[in-house]
Amino acid sequence: MKTLDFYFDLSSPYSYLAATQLGPVAARHGATIAWKPVVLAAVFKATGNTMPAVCAPKAQNMLVDLARWGKRYGVPFAMSSHFPLNTIKPERLIVAAGAARAGDLALAFFRGMWVDDRNIADEAVMRAIVEAQGLDANALLAAIETPAVKDALRANTDEAIARGMFGAPAMFVGDELFWGNDRLDFVEDALRA
Repeated sequence: MKTLDFYFDLSSPYSYLAATQLGPVAARHGATIAWKPVVLAAVFKATGNTMPAVCAPKAQNMLVDLARWGKRYGVPFAMSSHFPLNTIKPERLIVAAGAARAGDLALAFFRGMWVDDRNIADEAVMRAIVEAQGLDANALLAAIETPAVKDALRANTDEAIARGMFGAPAMFVGDELFWGNDRLDFVEDALRA
């Protein structure tokens, strides 16, 4: 069975858009998705990249582009009033939840930020999202402060950089990198091969 490695940051709207499409893409090709949250700021620092919103004309176009992609995918999208947001703690929650629940929890956090305009870094919001997924919020919120969970998020980030990630989302089929939600056709080709 093939694996689709999905490196993302919850603060990336393009990661949200890609995440809404990955389940069907993987299912069509009998692949599994490895949900791998990363700290995008660390990726940018390591690669000399910057977020698109730093450039005013690019930021203006990005808002239009994101709405177009949401419409194309048939998914709701609303620019978050909390953007940019430090999403390290919710990403640690995804890590702490384990591989079997990572995708569901990631999608719930993405919905919180990019559909419902919630501050997903707020502890009460994190707790509510985790509990809505049927997970033990007390245990997971305690776990995000442990060295093991912090180290795992750092390891995801370091691994992504070592593999060539420079922006989000980054998807890998084998060793082949596909960057951006607009590369899903190429991801499907790689899964089909």
